[in-house]
Amino acid sequence: MKLRGKSHKFGDDISTDLIAPGRLFHLRTNLPELAKHVLEDADPEFAKKVNSGDFVVAGKNFGLGSSREHAPTIIKLAGAGAILAQSFARIFYRNAINVGLPALICDTTKIDDGDELEVDIEAGKIKNLTKDITIETPPLPRAMLNILEDGGLVKHFKKHGGFKLD
Repeated sequence: MKLRGKSHKFGDDISTDLIAPGRLFHLRTNLPELAKHVLEDADPEFAKKVNSGDFVVAGKNFGLGSSREHAPTIIKLAGAGAILAQSFARIFYRNAINVGLPALICDTTKIDDGDELEVDIEAGKIKNLTKDITIETPPLPRAMLNILEDGGLVKHFKKHGGFKLD
């Protein structure tokens, strides 16, 4: 799985409230509409700037707060190809993988807003094409790669009749 896009940089402690604002709770049944507001409390222009395949890049503790599956879902619906962060809240991390959105742990201090990136998820390599550097990330376990390749946990279960671990 290789992805290519532009980085959209955020800081530490980006909560699920910043990703999917609670004041828009009424849009939970209309995810495409909610995706138009993704991350707007952290960057009011993000949903307008993100292009298909771009990357959300953040510092530590991305996705802290309530365990809303809507948060990674609307990041994916907005077009982001993956999230790169120094660390993730555990429930957010699993929700991201389960909805088919790659979440990779890496040193994001070497990535600036607008950098062009190429990510090889299986190899665990992030090439910052703007700065001509490579950043390592721990490769995801095969079970998680299978879920991502199938488009999320529900699609994975439907395809294999359960977990495909190898």
